[in-house]
Amino acid sequence: MELTAIAQWLNTAFAGYDYAILQALHNLAGAAGGFFTPLCRAITLLGEKGILFLVLGIVLMLFPKTRKVGICMFGAVCCGALITNFWLKDFVARPRPLTVEPFRTWWQAAGAYAESEYSFPSGHVTAAMAGVTALVLAGKKPARWWAYLFVLAMGVARNYLMAHYPSDVLGGMIVGLIAATVAYAITLLIYRIVSAHPDNRFCRFVLHGGIGSKKERQAA
Repeated sequence: MELTAIAQWLNTAFAGYDYAILQALHNLAGAAGGFFTPLCRAITLLGEKGILFLVLGIVLMLFPKTRKVGICMFGAVCCGALITNFWLKDFVARPRPLTVEPFRTWWQAAGAYAESEYSFPSGHVTAAMAGVTALVLAGKKPARWWAYLFVLAMGVARNYLMAHYPSDVLGGMIVGLIAATVAYAITLLIYRIVSAHPDNRFCRFVLHGGIGSKKERQAA
C-alpha cells in the first residue's frame, strides 16, 4: 500500500517514540496476562463516536446553570469529529499499526479489537480531549482539571489495544484542544448576543429557561 507523504513522515519521524511505547504496553499486557484488556475495551467503548460527551452535553444544556458548558461541550465534540473523521483521517490516510509487524502480532495478543478506517489522528482521543477541555474552559471550578486523566486513560487504552500509534494519540489531543477552543469562542459569542437581547423570548430561554429554572419553580 502506497503511503501519503504525511503518513510516511509520521511513520519515520515518530518511529522510535511509537515503537517504544507500544512495546512497553505489549510487555505490560503479557506480564499481566491480559488483565487490562477488558478495562481498555470498556474505556474504548465509552469513547466510541464521542457519544458519551455528546449525550452529556445535551443533558447539561437542559439546565440553565450548566447550559454554557453543555453548548461548549457539544460544539467541541462535533467540531473535533468534523476535523478528524471527515477530513484528517482520509487526508493523511495513515494505516493502523495492526496492518504491519510486529504490531499486528501485538494487536492479536491484546485481543484483536476490531478497527476500521485510518489511524491518524485518534477519533476517540479527539472526542475525549474536546469534551474535557470544553468542561475546563466553560466550567466554573478549576478542580475539573483532573478530568484530563480520562483523556490520558483513553490514549493508553487505544495504544494498549494496538488500535493507534502513540503519535495518533498526540494528534487527537491537539485536534481536540483546537476544537474545544473554537467551540468555547463560539459559545462566548452566543452568550454575548443573547445577553444583549434579554427581552427576546429565545434569548431569555437560553439564559434562564429549562429544567430547574426560577420561573418554573415559581409556577410550580
